[in-house]
Amino acid sequence: MENILTIIQMNDTHGYLEEHYEHFYNGDHIEFIRAGGYARIASYLNKVRNETDNVLFLDGGDTFHGTYPVVETKGEILTELLKNLKLDAMTAHWEFAYGPKVFQSLLDKINYPMLAINCYDKKTDKLVFKPYIIKEISGIKVGIIGIAATIIDKTMPEHFSEGLYFTLGNKELPNYIDELKNQKGTDLIVVLSHLGYPQEVKLAEEVPGIDVLLSAHTHNRLYEPVEVNGAIIIQSGCHGSFLGHLDLVVKNGKIDSYSHKLVILDEKIEEDQEMKNKVTQKLQPYREKLSNIVGKTNTDLSRSEVLESTMDNFLLQSLIDYTGSEIAFSNGWRYGAPIPKGEITENDLWNIIPVNPHVSKVKISGKELWDMMEENLENTFARDPYNQMGGYVKRCLNINLYFKIENEYGHRIQRLFVRGEAIDYERIYDAVFVTSQGVPEKYGHNREKLDIHAIDVLKVYLEKYNTIESPLRKTIVAV
Repeated sequence: MENILTIIQMNDTHGYLEEHYEHFYNGDHIEFIRAGGYARIASYLNKVRNETDNVLFLDGGDTFHGTYPVVETKGEILTELLKNLKLDAMTAHWEFAYGPKVFQSLLDKINYPMLAINCYDKKTDKLVFKPYIIKEISGIKVGIIGIAATIIDKTMPEHFSEGLYFTLGNKELPNYIDELKNQKGTDLIVVLSHLGYPQEVKLAEEVPGIDVLLSAHTHNRLYEPVEVNGAIIIQSGCHGSFLGHLDLVVKNGKIDSYSHKLVILDEKIEEDQEMKNKVTQKLQPYREKLSNIVGKTNTDLSRSEVLESTMDNFLLQSLIDYTGSEIAFSNGWRYGAPIPKGEITENDLWNIIPVNPHVSKVKISGKELWDMMEENLENTFARDPYNQMGGYVKRCLNINLYFKIENEYGHRIQRLFVRGEAIDYERIYDAVFVTSQGVPEKYGHNREKLDIHAIDVLKVYLEKYNTIESPLRKTIVAV
């Protein structure tokens, strides 16, 4: 007996409710095209559901965070919209940004489960969420297993994981696959994961029995699926600019063949009017504030590069200009829609840094600076994917670092300069940073949290200069 099962993947939407600019590669340059939005997601889903009832719609996480209205309401603005999309399940990462209790209150307001085999209560060592669900669709019994981001209690601020701890899930997964296959009688195993693409490839290599692995976290655009140890792996970009569409032909409880497309939600996808009206209504209270023009940029501001980005150079320039510090650091964030040359709105500023942290200063020695950067390069490029701790390379300004990606931990940096001079291990440097990932607590001394937040520093900079230049500066260079 032959059946067709359609899986629609959404991942890493980061709170982008409406159409926005997204970057696309075209030969030797990047283009910026308007794409995304819940109205287009709803429209595409409606089209698919009108063609077949055999649909699973799954969310890989990083949904309840990333734009001003979403962060301002601690995710509340999304609950009705997500209910209307009729998802089947989700897993998570930035959803924990408001603390586990707030996340649970959000889950109470949506009509589908959060799944994680690797999130435990510290007091009881028991799972906090369901490890899996079983869906029977057109005679196909599908086991859906969730794996949340493992880095939530390792690199994120402490309040994200209050009362919780997270594992990789690699040790637990085989047991759940066995349970679903041999005790529950499922035909297919779908793993819904937010570990990141390199980690998930290794996971699939190690653990047999996965039929489909829905990857997230690293914002990969997989135009073609990757097959690893029998698992079909897809990941579908970010910012809600894409959906993954996977059709499985299932015969006698096994995948016989499949087809896939990475759906680009650009102007070719007509917006669903009902969803558009709902989004417009929810965003109306924020329109005036967010549409305010605060300056201009002569540089396309983007976060699409792993080693350095024009968007973060703008942020770091602002921090140095405000504090007079020698060097600046921020997170290696991946999310944040691009800002093409032209006007900058307040909404753009909040998309750059929606967490809006306090600005901090610290004294840091040359040796500590070297060690901090070696650690960050390992977190980004570790040979063992399980040791990669998420994000791009830490964003820096007024340093120049030359490194070998392929070298062992502790031996990657070849040369490091501060303001054009070779680093002095004994010298103490003045640094400005945002968040504990900018300069972790174990590095530096005389830490000082200033009475100003990042967004205000960006505004001060734009008031001073109005039109900015923020090119790439070869801060971090792979050699």
